[in-house]
Amino acid sequence: MTTLPWTLDATADQAQGRRSRRRQQPRAPRRSVIERLDAGEITEEEAVDLAREAVLRTLTAAPKSRRELEQSLARKGYPDQVAGQVLDRLAKVGLINDADYADLIVRTRHSERGLSRRAIAVELRRRGIDADQAAAALDQIDDNSERQAARALAEKLVTKNRHCDKDVQVRRAVSALARRGYSPSLAYDAVKQALETQEMPEWDGAG
Repeated sequence: MTTLPWTLDATADQAQGRRSRRRQQPRAPRRSVIERLDAGEITEEEAVDLAREAVLRTLTAAPKSRRELEQSLARKGYPDQVAGQVLDRLAKVGLINDADYADLIVRTRHSERGLSRRAIAVELRRRGIDADQAAAALDQIDDNSERQAARALAEKLVTKNRHCDKDVQVRRAVSALARRGYSPSLAYDAVKQALETQEMPEWDGAG
C-alpha cells in the first residue's frame, strides 16, 4: 500500500498538535507538606524526616540562625510542630547554635567587610539573633578596633579615588564609611588621617 505524501504530513501535524496540547496543559500545583499531612499521604514522623533533610541541606551550604531556618521551613510548607521538633533536636546536638553564629557574623563582617558595630547589630537583628546573644558577640569589637577598621577602610577609599579632587575624595570616603554604619565624627577623623598618611595637604574638615 502506498502512503501519499500529504497523508504523512497530516499524521505529523496531528502528532505535533497532541504534543503541543500536552505542553500547554497546566501542571497541578505541588501539594505542601501540611496538605499532605492533612490528606493522610504522609505521617508526622515522615514529615519530620523530610524537614530534617531540608535543614541539613541548608546548613551544608551555609550556617543559619534558628529564626532563619524556621522561616525557611515555613516557606516550604512545614507546620510549626514539625519544624519545632527538628530544630530542637539539631540545636541539642550543636548543629544550630545562635551564639556561635553571631560570633561568626561579627568576626567576618568586621574584619573582612569593615562594618561597624552598628551595622553588624542591624544584621544580627535581621537574622533573628536574640538581643543578649547579639550584645555578647558585639563585645568582640571595642572602640579601638572600631577606629582601626574605619581607618583601614578610609585609606582604601582615599587611595581608590586618589586621582579625584580632594573634596570628591573626602565626600566619597565619608559617605562610604557612613553606609557601613560609622558615625559622622569617626568617619571624618578616619578620612582626615588617611589623607595625611598619603602626604596630602591637611584637611581641616570644613565644608
